[in-house]
Amino acid sequence: MKRRDLIKTAVLGAGSAAAAQAQHVHVKTISPAQAAASGAEAWTPQVFDDHQNATVIQLSELIIPETDTGGGKAAKVNEYIDLMLHDVAEDKGHSFLMGLGWLDGHALDKHQKPFVQLSESQQVAILEALDAADEDDDELGPGAKFFKQAKSMTVQGYYTSKIGIDELNKNGVPSTFACTHGSHA
Repeated sequence: MKRRDLIKTAVLGAGSAAAAQAQHVHVKTISPAQAAASGAEAWTPQVFDDHQNATVIQLSELIIPETDTGGGKAAKVNEYIDLMLHDVAEDKGHSFLMGLGWLDGHALDKHQKPFVQLSESQQVAILEALDAADEDDDELGPGAKFFKQAKSMTVQGYYTSKIGIDELNKNGVPSTFACTHGSHA
């Protein structure tokens, strides 16, 4: 089973309630040139700085990569996470930002570069180590806790975006979801 299929199964199962609670509010992103031409404002993060935003974009794409449909980057998961941290998170994103800082510090310790400047194989190796680590681990625990949060927010953002909803429905709604009673048809 492919990773995206596993994620879809998780979302359809236990994650459906969480996704329903966190309705995706899509903010249309346009480039600065498009904004200047139309008189509209381009999307700018409310919580992230440019480096943090680039890190979240890369994380979301590694968590849900592009396949025959768009991945985390195309679904603009970074915008969703920024919005949720700004408008919903009790700590206004402080713990998430601390996690991003931890991730960069860990990457610098291991490879002398921040996370977004590492090769994809180095990034994946770090994330696989965090995924396997226990949150109580003295060395990797803070990163494991952050990565769990980042995965959860990425999945919520992806599967409440148009791309994610289209992905869930690309083969139609299973007939087992429909009522088969003649009086309800």
